[in-house]
Amino acid sequence: MIPVNDIRPSAPTTSELEHLVEVGERLAATMSAVIEGKPEVVRTAITVMLAEGHLLVEDVPGVGKTMLAKTLARSVDASVRRVQFTPDLLPSDITGVSVFNQDNRVFEFRPGAVFANVVVGDEINRASPKAQSALLECMEEHQVTVDGQTHALPHPFMIMATQNPVEMEGTYPLPEAQRDRFMARVSVGYPDPRAEVEMLDHHGAASPLDDVRPVTDAEGVAELIRVVRRVHASEAARRYVVDVAAATRSHSAIRLGASPRATLHVLRAARARAALAGRDHVLPDDVQALAVPLLAHRIILTSEAHVSRLTPAGVVEDVIARTRVPGRR
Repeated sequence: MIPVNDIRPSAPTTSELEHLVEVGERLAATMSAVIEGKPEVVRTAITVMLAEGHLLVEDVPGVGKTMLAKTLARSVDASVRRVQFTPDLLPSDITGVSVFNQDNRVFEFRPGAVFANVVVGDEINRASPKAQSALLECMEEHQVTVDGQTHALPHPFMIMATQNPVEMEGTYPLPEAQRDRFMARVSVGYPDPRAEVEMLDHHGAASPLDDVRPVTDAEGVAELIRVVRRVHASEAARRYVVDVAAATRSHSAIRLGASPRATLHVLRAARARAALAGRDHVLPDDVQALAVPLLAHRIILTSEAHVSRLTPAGVVEDVIARTRVPGRR
């Protein structure tokens, strides 16, 4: 009899990987037609979706943060809800509320905005910390508890939130516990002049979202997620992920390093990136390519690092450079 611990899921078949790569390329092409000149940002968003994570898009106003989230949402034929985070937003607006039914004489649950496959949270750091905390349970456990009753969220489930830089007026910085629940953080940034000229040519007369057509549906995404889960990660690859996370906890410029949740997120995202590349196994290159978007928003630098004008992204790159890759000199 084979011990339970030795039973591993079978690796994805060639046809399954080919289908995943095809859908991934179609998603990337659809999104790149709207978000021009940002292929890495688009690829990261797709990777996070297939890794069952949540995405935080941070940048200054007007560079396409919400457009990125809405484009990915429209590319998938699934239930989509949008929440505009404002200072007067209540937690019940997000999770739902129990309402007394006069006819039945019982309380009935009215689902909130998070009961959808894709939730677009616009300017999440403009809401109060109390409203922000309403997302903690649903982001981690994919469920909502209201009045002692637990309600499961649909599958797949993904939150794509945008936020403005914390230096801007009227913002409430996300606490560490909530930032850690976002698998990745990306910045859209300003387009280069060529991409901006193309944007004026293509999108000057109408909204680019009008031409977006779904590439797959919720069940199709769920099937791709099941394929990603079966991508093999060797013991050496898993050890490398742990070594990178441990290096952030002992780096002289970092006051708070990556959490064990971050380690899990890196492995899941590395599996998704490998599958999108048509591979059935994880390589250290997958971890290195995802390190900055997956770890930079989780670490807190020391005061000395801030004085030296170090950035979280630069420190993470230094961690990657210092961490030995298994099997390499």
